[in-house]
Amino acid sequence: MTDSALDQIAAALGPGGELAPERDQEAYRKRMARRQEVQRQRVGERNLEKGLVLVFTGDGKGKTTAALGLVLRTLGHGEQVAVVQFIKGGWQPGEAKALELFGDALHWHALGEGFTWETQDRERDRALVQAAWERSCSYLADASRKLVVLDEVNVALKLGYLAVEQVLEGLALRPELTHVALTGRGAPPALLERADLVTEMKLLRHPFREQGVKAQAGIEF
Repeated sequence: MTDSALDQIAAALGPGGELAPERDQEAYRKRMARRQEVQRQRVGERNLEKGLVLVFTGDGKGKTTAALGLVLRTLGHGEQVAVVQFIKGGWQPGEAKALELFGDALHWHALGEGFTWETQDRERDRALVQAAWERSCSYLADASRKLVVLDEVNVALKLGYLAVEQVLEGLALRPELTHVALTGRGAPPALLERADLVTEMKLLRHPFREQGVKAQAGIEF
């Protein structure tokens, strides 16, 4: 290697042999410019707008929380939202109280009576789920509702209180630009196949199981 080549390498490297900051910055700038070009092309190619079916499932915490993030975002854009809660209903969660500020832009219905091991009445639970589903269908068909959240509907499906065929038929009622989010563990394969987005929450650790920490305001409800 010539002395000239060695001088060029030394100039590029810092005192400890690392890439000199100015050369490192230039390489970074070029790399980001290439990435920007790729991203612009990707965004430009994806111009379809449609109502989405979003499923949040899995054993981990955060399924309803994810759906409520969509609720807040949609309300923030001045759109109307409906939330129908299956199974749940034994208490008023903090998010329902907070979102009362949005008035008629949000319709919230908790149409269950709490956990099934608390109610201990299968036929009544089934009837309440069917009533909740009827209410859900009225919102799914309503073009004024940009987002409909069917909270814990997957659990109702898993328990057999609701047929997956009913849900798929209800999804077909939606106007072209209406989004629907379905939450709860155990989402059936047919629903996953129909969904545009599926997120599975994975449980790695939970304070209730491992530390005996009770459900707390602001965290669980």
